Amino acid sequence: MRCSSFKITTSLLLVAGLLGGCATKGDAPARGIFSPRPAAATPYITALQGGIVSRSGLDISGSDRSRALEAEYRALEGSPGGQPVTWTGSGVKGEVVASAPYQVGTQNCRQYRHTVTAEGRDVTARGAACRNSDGTWTPLT
Repeated sequence: MRCSSFKITTSLLLVAGLLGGCATKGDAPARGIFSPRPAAATPYITALQGGIVSRSGLDISGSDRSRALEAEYRALEGSPGGQPVTWTGSGVKGEVVASAPYQVGTQNCRQYRHTVTAEGRDVTARGAACRNSDGTWTPLT
């Protein structure tokens, strides 16, 4: 019994410690094991300046656009080259695929494509972005 009680107590302390990293303060992006990426309203998403999804020519809702921009950020920031990052909205869905990173001066940059499926058709936009020292990505024009 005593060993079992120790295991339970140790497990609870471990879980509590892991969950402690999930708390956020103010508008700071959520960090921790359950939310490894910032929410759609953070400066990271805003810095994408509408992303390449805005060049798709499709008229999608604001919440779907936020999902699309968050997928662009996730693909640029942490997705292995060629690995799709998908998102699903209301009657629309998309897939962002970033290429392998490359250097421009001191910045890491990536080319990427965003395919949006709406009303039974696929629309693909292509672009590139470079990572700034503050963690944001700036699209290249």
